[in-house]
This record gives sequence, structure tokens and C-alpha cells, in this order.
Amino acid sequence: MTVLIAIPARYASIRYPGKPLVSLKGPDGEKTLIRRSWEAAMAVRGADRVVVATDDDRIRDHAAGFGAEVVMTSSDCQNGTERCAEVAQKLPGFDIVVNLQGDAPLTPAWFVEDLVAGLRADPGADIATPVLRCDGRALNGFLADRRAGRVGGTTAVFGTGGRGLYFSKEVIPYTGRTYADDEETPVFHHVGVYAYRPAALAEYPRWPVGPLERLEGLEQLRFLENGRQVLCVEVEARGRQFWELNNPEDVPRIEAMMAQMGG
Repeated sequence: MTVLIAIPARYASIRYPGKPLVSLKGPDGEKTLIRRSWEAAMAVRGADRVVVATDDDRIRDHAAGFGAEVVMTSSDCQNGTERCAEVAQKLPGFDIVVNLQGDAPLTPAWFVEDLVAGLRADPGADIATPVLRCDGRALNGFLADRRAGRVGGTTAVFGTGGRGLYFSKEVIPYTGRTYADDEETPVFHHVGVYAYRPAALAEYPRWPVGPLERLEGLEQLRFLENGRQVLCVEVEARGRQFWELNNPEDVPRIEAMMAQMGG
């Protein structure tokens, strides 16, 4: 099965304008968010092609400057999945299309590799996405973000066979207790990566935005609202920390994680 990785990146983010071009300091120097995300994608084994998908000339020029292949997409795309659907239309013939979002530079290569393997092994799934069990430290970070009114990580609940039931920016399920930093919790962090079958991805832009997607601002809910099977693939951290860059406040947090990991 051939695999295309698309990295959607837009400049006009409502919460964080210009986010793809924000610089992040690491042990390997200072690099932009989009470059670090591209480097993460290039480390994935089994990917046949990696492209940056954008509608912005500044991002295009910058990405081309460090060697990335760029596909220009419409400014009408409302989210990364719609942008990936346009890329898949322009670059047909792949069996799996991966959406490695441009705000997740800490995504380990094995997250994507496990995700692709999970979709290959489950012919009934239309889309697959990774989930990472939270320890107490991660869960407490989520709760602190919510108390401060910040949008932090997304959580996921799923049933038999890993079938996704719901995704939320609130912390679900409700636990009613606190956990030690190194304690295992029943809460799963949804990692913002997706692997799609092209047929399901092609349908996505034709569906109207449903009430749940509108309320939560989570693109994957459109698949659930239209009866598509979303496979949640549990992945292992292997000692790595993971966080997405959602707000300006996340920059020092991610830089600290990179320093700790040495990359």
C-alpha cells in the first residue's frame, strides 16, 4: 500500500496567526514549526511521498527553501482534512493519505507507522488516528489548561475494537479524582494525526459541518457524525513527551521538551 503524507499549514490561524513560521529553539538550533513538522514526517518509514499543503505564499517559499515539496491548496479549506482531500485529488493513486498536522513537531515516527499499520489491518475502518494514554502529569496539564481557559490537548473515548465514540477539548471521561504524575489514568490524549482511505477522504468536503464539529471545533467529528468508522490506535510514548502547539504559551513548553529529548 502506497502512503502519502500531507502536512497542512495555514498562516491565517484564528488562535495563533502565522503559527507555521514560529521559530522553536532546540538542541539542533532554531527552526520554524513547519520545518520541524516536515522533518518529523520525513523520518517516517514506509512513506512514499511527503508534501506541505498550504494556501500561503510565505509558507510555500519558506518550505521550498528548506527542500520540502509544496502543494498549493485553496484558501477555502476550513481545516486540515479538507486541505488533505484537495491534495489527494491533485496527487491521486495513493492507498493511504496521512494528515500530519503542521503544529505537532514532536510526533514520533512510530506514531505514524503504527497508525498506518492499524488502518491496513482493519478493512472496516475509514480513518485511523492515534491515542496516547495519559499519565498523571499529562492529565494534570490538561486540567490546568482548562481551568485557565486555554484550549489544550484533545481527549478521546473509544469502544470495542478501538472504534472511536467521541473526541473533545474537554477532559473525558470524567474521573472524579487526582493522579500522581507517574500514575496511569483512564484518559487518552488524542494525537492530531490521521490516516485516511482515499474514498472516505474524498467524501469529507461534501458533508456539511455538523453541530458537534461546530461546537468542539474538531474536524474528525465530521466522520463520526456521518457514520464513518474511526479507528483509535493506541500508541506508546517510549519515554518521549508529546505536545501540540495550540497557543503561544505552548512554545516554551515544547522547547523544554525538545531540550530534554535532545532534539
